[in-house]
Amino acid sequence: MDSKKIERINELAKKKKTIGLTEEELLEQKALREEYLSSIRQNFRQTLESIEYKD
Repeated sequence: MDSKKIERINELAKKKKTIGLTEEELLEQKALREEYLSSIRQNFRQTLESIEYKD
C-alpha cells in the first residue's frame, strides 16, 4: 500500500473526530481500511511462510 493511501486514511480519521464524514467519505474510509488490513495480512502470511524450522 502506498503512502498516499495511508495519508488519506489518516486525514479521514482526523476529519471524523473533528467535524464528521459524509456518506461517501465513510465508504472511502472503509474501503481504504480493508485494503490496508488485507495488505498487512498478506505481508504477515508471507513472513510466516518464509520461516524455516531447524532442529
